[in-house]
Order: sequence, then C-alpha cells, then structure tokens
Amino acid sequence: MPNLATIEIKAFLPAIDFDQSRRFYIDLGFTEAWASEQMAYLHAGRSSFLLTKFYVKDFAENLMMHLLVEDVDAWWAHVEAQRLGERYGVRAEPPEDRPWGIRDFILNDPAGVLWRIGQDIEGK
Repeated sequence: MPNLATIEIKAFLPAIDFDQSRRFYIDLGFTEAWASEQMAYLHAGRSSFLLTKFYVKDFAENLMMHLLVEDVDAWWAHVEAQRLGERYGVRAEPPEDRPWGIRDFILNDPAGVLWRIGQDIEGK
C-alpha cells in the first residue's frame, strides 16, 4: 500500500484590496507568517490559508470557509471588540446553535468570502 499520508490543505482566498484583506485577517486573529506583493500565508493555530491578490466577483461571493474553534463565543467577542463589521463594512452575525450540531457565527471578509466560525455543540 502506498504512503498516502497528508501534511496540510490550504485554500487560496481572493482579495479585492490585498492590503485591506491582510489587515482584516490579522485583526480577526490570524498571524501572517509570510507575504509577498501577490500572496500572504496566514494561520491561526494549525488552520491556515493563502490570501491572493486575485479577485473574481462570482468566485469570491460563492466561496465559503469553515473554521472550527474551541470557543466560538470568545472568537465572537473578539470580532465585536475589533468592530470588524463596522470597520471593514462586512456582514457579521452573532453565534447561533445550528441543528447540525454546531454553534457558529457568520462573517464575510472584504472580498465577500463567507466564513462560518464555530464549535461543536456538546452531545450532538
């Protein structure tokens, strides 16, 4: 049997305004590990993605990311404290318990990418 072990998977996310999107993600809580004029590698813990200086409206507005965290309410409190919705003109909706066993909140990035940031609900 061949060794099919994986190391990591990363999505390439679009940006209309690359510098604004970099600031948004840093303000959200990601760390920028590396950047060039065309791309930035951002991570929070073991979760990461590549932000690109590339934008296609239909792609960006139909892309969804799901970030599973340990404490969704702490993440939401951080989003509110940073006033991300107001500062970046993006949609930010508070956490709700979903019937599929996740408590999550919705946040769009400046390019229109939809993020669902949530945690598992105990017992679901």
